[in-house]
Amino acid sequence: MKLATVIRFLVTAAVVVVAALVGHALWKHYMYSPWTRDGRVRAEIVRIAPDVAGLVTDVRVIDNQTVKKGDLLFVVDKARYLNALNQAKANLHAAEAAARASGANINAAFASAQQSRSNYEMYEAQSDRRQKLINNVISAEDKANALAAANAAKAGWQAAQASTKQASASQEQALAAVAQAEVEVASAQLNLDRTDVRAPVDGYVTNLDVRVGDYASAGTARLALIDSHSYWVYGYFEETKLPGLRIGDPVDIRLMSGGARLQGHVESIARGITDADNPTGSDLLADVNPTFNWVRLARRVPVRVRIDADHLPQGTMLAAGMTATLIVRPSHPEQAVASR
Repeated sequence: MKLATVIRFLVTAAVVVVAALVGHALWKHYMYSPWTRDGRVRAEIVRIAPDVAGLVTDVRVIDNQTVKKGDLLFVVDKARYLNALNQAKANLHAAEAAARASGANINAAFASAQQSRSNYEMYEAQSDRRQKLINNVISAEDKANALAAANAAKAGWQAAQASTKQASASQEQALAAVAQAEVEVASAQLNLDRTDVRAPVDGYVTNLDVRVGDYASAGTARLALIDSHSYWVYGYFEETKLPGLRIGDPVDIRLMSGGARLQGHVESIARGITDADNPTGSDLLADVNPTFNWVRLARRVPVRVRIDADHLPQGTMLAAGMTATLIVRPSHPEQAVASR
């Protein structure tokens, strides 16, 4: 009888010890192992806004549609921007014609300057010869007239040179007008091209808020496009679990929706979160909370986990905002021991 009692006591004690050890291990795992149920699937969201304003004349997509990069989403009134392009081209042709006319003017001015120079050289030579004659071969009046003719020819040459410079300046101005008109044509062409609003990335159309007949304002987003190649998971880990995390550690991702388990790795760890107990006062001084809670809950720090696309099962449904459980598998054994 005593032996049976001892055996029962030993069995009970063993069960209690095992239960205590298991409970302690589970408690340590819960408190310090790097895992969390507070994970959120995130993705890059492109806010699609037209670069030009006008009436929407065509919508080529529906809500939640899958699109490829370059696919046409919707069209803003082309007619107005086509007219602007034609007007800019007409202005360019006019500027080019003015530039050609200025080129002809500069050629004419240069020819006139050459003729004036020849006349000046001729009259200058005649005046020099007459001024050197002696013994009253010609009268003093003829000498004065020859000198005056030479000075007049010189003045005409100088005026022709000034006209040439003025024609050159006019030509430069005309060429600048041509360059400006070319820029206006390029800008009008760019605006016309951007009346077609296209998908900048592969993704999914979300929250489509545009209809035929709507007036689209430049820079105002009309739909969201979720980049299908940009999904990641934000895991909000308790600060007590951070010592067991390292960048590059593999992560098991279990979606609340079920299905296949995903694989990922720790990409980065946030280096700061908001301190709600220490806001900044009106004088830019710390407004410290005068009360203190004796029970302090561990704060949660965001950890970015990249989903390994190579191991993504076919047909996996991912949506930004889904909930996930993250279990980090430390890369080094000593790291796992240190976390405990």
